[in-house]
Amino acid sequence: MLFSSLQLGPLTLRNRIVFCAHLTNAARDGRPTARHAAYYAARAAGGAGLVITEEHSVHPADRPYEKLIDGADPDAIAAHRGITEAVHAHGVPVLAQLNHNGAQSCGMYSRLPVWAPSPVPDPMFREVPKAVTAGEIQELVAGYALTAGHCVAGGYDGVELQCSQASILRQFLSPLTNLRTDRYGGQLVNRVRIVREVAAAVREVIGPDRVLGVRLCGDEGIRSGTSVADAVGTARLLDHDGVIDYVNTSVGVATATLHLVEPPMGVPAGYAQAVPSAIRAAVSLPVIGVGRFTDPAQAERAIRAGECDLVGVVRGQIADPGFAGRARASRRIRSCTGCNQECAGRVGLNMRLGCAVNPRAGREGVPLSAPVRPKRRVLVVGGGPAGLQAAATAAGRGHRVVLCERLPWTGGQVAEAASAPGRQEFGVAVQDLLTECLQMGVDVRTGTEVDLAAIKQHEPDVVVLATGARPALPEWARGLDRVVDVRDVLRGAAEPSGTVLVYDELGFHHGTSVAELLAARGCVVEIMTPGMVVGQDLGLTLDMPGFHRRARVAGIALSTDRTVLGAASAASGVRLTVLHHPVGAVSETVCDWVVCAVPPVPENELWTALRSHDVPVHRIGDCVAPRRVHAAVLDGHRVGVAL
Repeated sequence: MLFSSLQLGPLTLRNRIVFCAHLTNAARDGRPTARHAAYYAARAAGGAGLVITEEHSVHPADRPYEKLIDGADPDAIAAHRGITEAVHAHGVPVLAQLNHNGAQSCGMYSRLPVWAPSPVPDPMFREVPKAVTAGEIQELVAGYALTAGHCVAGGYDGVELQCSQASILRQFLSPLTNLRTDRYGGQLVNRVRIVREVAAAVREVIGPDRVLGVRLCGDEGIRSGTSVADAVGTARLLDHDGVIDYVNTSVGVATATLHLVEPPMGVPAGYAQAVPSAIRAAVSLPVIGVGRFTDPAQAERAIRAGECDLVGVVRGQIADPGFAGRARASRRIRSCTGCNQECAGRVGLNMRLGCAVNPRAGREGVPLSAPVRPKRRVLVVGGGPAGLQAAATAAGRGHRVVLCERLPWTGGQVAEAASAPGRQEFGVAVQDLLTECLQMGVDVRTGTEVDLAAIKQHEPDVVVLATGARPALPEWARGLDRVVDVRDVLRGAAEPSGTVLVYDELGFHHGTSVAELLAARGCVVEIMTPGMVVGQDLGLTLDMPGFHRRARVAGIALSTDRTVLGAASAASGVRLTVLHHPVGAVSETVCDWVVCAVPPVPENELWTALRSHDVPVHRIGDCVAPRRVHAAVLDGHRVGVAL
């Protein structure tokens, strides 16, 4: 079923896998770029049945973020052709998504009030919008039609209207944001009116030979917001009009409930399938289902179960552009872990999209240099993500690679982190890399310590050091047996019990996941941090809401704005001197154990020893500077290409 063809309006799709619209931050000066073309073309080449580009704004006053495509500007047409020609070269149709962000925008760029159905501020942007007049509604409708015409002129096979996570059309559909009393407010049939008008105007412009789809939000995830029943009713009205060719779906909104739009790891595949399933039962149109499909088998089951006709796979195809083609050939796929670090997190920081497990994501248009040296004997020391990626890349470019890891297993800190509750999928990143190394012929040797004598024995042409970083407790912890590092807990070297204080200076999963682990073991846990928010970087990866819900259930206490000044042994464990730095108050607290999530230090002893020898040496990953997994993978790829 997944690889059967499907008629979508005038188009025949070769399979049911869709690369749905999502932000890339690759636009420049309101124009699509060559990065877009290479990015979408890579997924088309990889076997996707349909590509839908990121949003094209339909009105010049709508600009919620810097790198938005200004679809209303006719000067963008030439850049559109770069994308469409690149995708069509692989025999795949491509649609453009059209959108106006409404209240989910800001006046920072336009210096004008933002538009919305009613003066209801968005919880993230917090600007009170201007309620659009009847005349401005017609201006909006004309903007959608104008932009659709530009897209058709640019070679797109059709367009999709965003009425989902960040859209003024969704705001008209939602009873929470549409408080109007005119013909565009009140009952559902009135709230849908603008969508029907836009669809009719766009169809008039693009004609019958182009596809027109609508992406609907089926559950905003907010009390009294849009429901599945509302989405079904909207779809029925649109189907009755006979104007659109398909319905795409989503859940959540891109501000208040973004964690539903791009759910982090631990959320099961198909979590949102109630929406497409209900719509499909009510309309005659093909329906696209989405919901964190990272495995082709999951997508296949959804289609066979009749929950949808097509499946949207975004992060799965970011992680592996060949997702569809490899699935069809039953070949290994590099899996998305749902970490959200380089896709949702990076885009949220106004940077170009990347991927923690795919170092080429967003860089597809940057050519790799051909190997300029004959086959070299490469020794990689360290089997974490950096070392595994370096070994796989180097072997794939023809070098003979030996990888040595002193532990009995590969994976490094990623394998340790994956032992924490809800983090098991993280381990897939290093499992996939190990499989790739073995397929590429890398000689992987675990339980193998490497020193200068071993390096001489190997006689390598080049050495790559990926020796990672080791825990380093704070100075105040010196001599205290019951103060340990989070890694000691994860690998079983320490087993705290009783009352445990997790002192977190890193603000990410290190402290929070270990706190959950200890709470599950029956400990009474408090997380203390110098930061203003516990696990502050969990907000970037959309893990924050889930963590807070679990922490509340587990009874984990959260203390912010506190710095440990000193510590000493106490009869019942450890006595800490703590500064509440906003007010300068100093207090003492006693607990049985302290677990530290603090910066580690590079393992660079071998690097220091090798600097006086003739063999070329490269350092990568945490032994250069302790960072996160995406940096390790990127370092490994870069050095593997450069050898």
